[in-house]
Amino acid sequence: MPIYEYRCSSCGAQKDVMQKISDASLTKCPECGQETFAKQISAAGFQLKGNGYYATDFKNKPATQCEPSGCSACPAAGTHS
Repeated sequence: MPIYEYRCSSCGAQKDVMQKISDASLTKCPECGQETFAKQISAAGFQLKGNGYYATDFKNKPATQCEPSGCSACPAAGTHS
C-alpha cells in the first residue's frame, strides 16, 4: 500500500498517509480543519536494479566516450588502449 505525502496550504501541516491507490484523496486538514489538504509530488523511495534497469536512471557512458585510462563503470573497463 503506497504512502502519500499531504500538506495543508493554509497552516503548513504535513502528514504521511498510507492509502490504497483507489482511496479518495484527503482534503480536510487534521490540524486546522480547512479543506486545503492536498497530496504532494515526491520522488519514489526505491530503485530498480539489475539487467535493464539503471540505479540512477542514467545509462553508463558508452566505451567510445570513456577516458582513455578507462573507468570502473564502463562495460569495457580494462579494454581501453
